Amino acid sequence: MTVSATASTRAAHGGARPVVVVAGMAFEARVAQGDGRDNVTAVYAARADLLDRALTAALDRGASGVISFGTAGGLAPDLEPGTLVIADVVDGPFGRIDTDAAWSARLAEALLASPLAVRMRRGVEAAVAAPLTGAADKAALHAATGGALAVDMESHMAAAAAAARGLPFAVCRAIVDPAWRSLPKAAMAGLRDDGTTAIWPVLRELAREPSQLGGLLRIAADARAARQSLAAARQALVASGAFFPQ
Repeated sequence: MTVSATASTRAAHGGARPVVVVAGMAFEARVAQGDGRDNVTAVYAARADLLDRALTAALDRGASGVISFGTAGGLAPDLEPGTLVIADVVDGPFGRIDTDAAWSARLAEALLASPLAVRMRRGVEAAVAAPLTGAADKAALHAATGGALAVDMESHMAAAAAAARGLPFAVCRAIVDPAWRSLPKAAMAGLRDDGTTAIWPVLRELAREPSQLGGLLRIAADARAARQSLAAARQALVASGAFFPQ
């Protein structure tokens, strides 16, 4: 499968190099892209080598900065679905990598000035190379990372790529599955390598084990909360200019 990438270089940030958004799933990239009038290039893929290829191509075309934007699994036990995490550090397969302090502060300030203030937290974002779906595994990673708030599979790649090119890097992620929730197999069954989803594998998994339906419906509700937070965050951050590095 091929990696998809969307881009727009018009309007408010017309002549500047775009900010490159790194996501794992197509819907996250669509949220980041917005209506296409802002200077944003969004790349996404669920499989690491495909994401790396798309990210490298986007950065080769020029970028003002890199932001990891999308959903994340909750690690801190007090974070509800839809909570937004602005990371100060990414702790993952490449070690601990700091985000850009000034850019992260601007992101946090913009959210604190919006109705999203009560749903925003700052701290460590963990990153992993394979999905982390069990509550026990999340608890173990939370402890191993000294209290990381959330976990995703793309932030370490975005951080390393930005560091290699001397670009500012930031993270804005919304909790989708909270720390206490274990994902049913059906929740992951439809995820394609390119970050899009297919319904038939999910239905086959449900037919094989119908008891997963309740868990799947809870995850769907969590996903709606996360998506709404991401969309609202994107709107607030673009309106304030914080979505773009200075």
